Amino acid sequence: MLDCAIVGGGPAGLTAGLYATRGGLQNVVMFEKGLPGGQITQSSEIENYPGVTGDITGMDLMQPWPKQCMKFGLKHEMAEVSRVSKNGETFIIALSNGETYEAKSVIVCTGSVPRRAGFKGEDEFFGRGVSTCATCDGFFYKGKEVAVIGGGDTALEEALYLAKICTKVYLVHRRDKFRAAPNTVKRVEETPNIELILDSVPEEVYGDAMGVTGLKVKNTKNGETTDLSVPGVFVFVGNNVNNEVLKQEDGSWLCELNEQGQVVVNLKMQTSLEGLFAAGDLRIDAPKQVVCAAGDGATAAINAIAYVDEHFNK
Repeated sequence: MLDCAIVGGGPAGLTAGLYATRGGLQNVVMFEKGLPGGQITQSSEIENYPGVTGDITGMDLMQPWPKQCMKFGLKHEMAEVSRVSKNGETFIIALSNGETYEAKSVIVCTGSVPRRAGFKGEDEFFGRGVSTCATCDGFFYKGKEVAVIGGGDTALEEALYLAKICTKVYLVHRRDKFRAAPNTVKRVEETPNIELILDSVPEEVYGDAMGVTGLKVKNTKNGETTDLSVPGVFVFVGNNVNNEVLKQEDGSWLCELNEQGQVVVNLKMQTSLEGLFAAGDLRIDAPKQVVCAAGDGATAAINAIAYVDEHFNK
């Protein structure tokens, strides 16, 4: 019987494990099918994590985290969780290899995956000029021109963010109207260094060994192609949250989700089901930053400790 099962080994899951074990929970297992660290390990440079002042990659940042967390007793089970369910007062953690664990509390930190737009060169240049995070990578294009792909709230908000540090932002959207909030659309339209390229889709991003050098954009109405000389392309066409472990055999969900499939939590990272917590990119309104995910994990663990003490240690 585990005091706490943690599903996912990114910044949220690792921090949850650190706080849960150091806070006194016994038999805490973090289930992560690969090496711990999460998406940030793919980043080539980190500049916005507190306390990091030198040149450091995402892999460099995350490398010492597992050792620190396991110092206090966190166990890493390199296995894939297929489903989390609840049986009475306890949870059942079903693994893809057929094994099961029983736990008093569960913290799900399975994260999300940025949706790709699907144009030529997108995968080839991802991390070398193609990005899905303006907050993470925007500073590298200070004083340069960039392109943003998308038409929702996130795309427009990120375009506004980039407009503050870049000389020009080309906002490419496949429709002639945006799906974002009217106030956000108005701000974009009133920002002088944002140029709207509507009724258009990215056709190909190209470059050299150093990275991206340009983006070809095709107008969907007249078929004309525009060549944008930009070193950076930011894609914001949505995120796919990794919520599969919460789906039950009958097709229902273990806890409440919103329309985007994100887990609904309160400020304590509590879900609609007692004893189940969610942290990081999986939850609603997640900022999708390492420091925020770590904070979520700490919050979830602190409240998981309180839950276990109240319900099982009377």
